[in-house]
Amino acid sequence: MANQKQLGEHLDLTDRQVRNLLKDGVLPGSKGNGGLDLEAGRVAYIRYLRGLAAGQVKAETGIPEGDDIDPLIEYKLMEERRGLTAAQRVGQEKKNDIAERRLVPVDFAIFALTRIAAQIGSTLDTVGQKVKRKYPDIELHHIEALQREIAGARNIAANLGEDLPAILDEYLDQLEEAS
Repeated sequence: MANQKQLGEHLDLTDRQVRNLLKDGVLPGSKGNGGLDLEAGRVAYIRYLRGLAAGQVKAETGIPEGDDIDPLIEYKLMEERRGLTAAQRVGQEKKNDIAERRLVPVDFAIFALTRIAAQIGSTLDTVGQKVKRKYPDIELHHIEALQREIAGARNIAANLGEDLPAILDEYLDQLEEAS
């Protein structure tokens, strides 16, 4: 004969699990204090596990019955699973759109536009010299005025990478206003 703790050690269960199994009638009850039969408990527990595996019995939850259990827990769990499934679906749709080149990640757009802006900037740097070579009679103050305007355009191009997140926000705001 054994107590709950000894039966738990024998079955590799916690005292609480043994208590719940005894309460649910899975394990045979004791005959007095410390009156649990180890062999009968082992056989009953093996039958219980076989029944679980075969789907013939429902697993004991170890949750005491009472008013403190949320009656909507199954519904809430189902809603959480539904939300997770929807989020996974949206994520997979985005991955598919990227793979099919219908959607461009913002990080890539910033990278690509910054690279293009740098190329535009280096092209703008040579405009003054090309104009002077093509039109040698042009006056210096005209070239300087042209270079000032080009410098302003080059600065705009150089700041494109930094400005792009704000431009994206403005675009998204306009989409929201339109809908």
